[in-house]
Amino acid sequence: MNSWFVYIVEKRKKLYVGITTDLDNRMRQHRQPAPLYYEGPMSKSEALKRERKLKGWSRKKKLDLIAQASSQPM
Repeated sequence: MNSWFVYIVEKRKKLYVGITTDLDNRMRQHRQPAPLYYEGPMSKSEALKRERKLKGWSRKKKLDLIAQASSQPM
């Protein structure tokens, strides 16, 4: 089932990477209006792999990813 999302939010001045099947509900739990960045939908195994990869990145690399995604036209 391809209903998983990988997301990044800022919590206590740190970038938090997680996965969820319900992005809106997860943002309410984090008390955030929206994620800084997200990918999906994808399978659970893909989401877990991507989450692990993003968690290993430096803060700068994550911020670059967020900036790049927000500068792309919709």
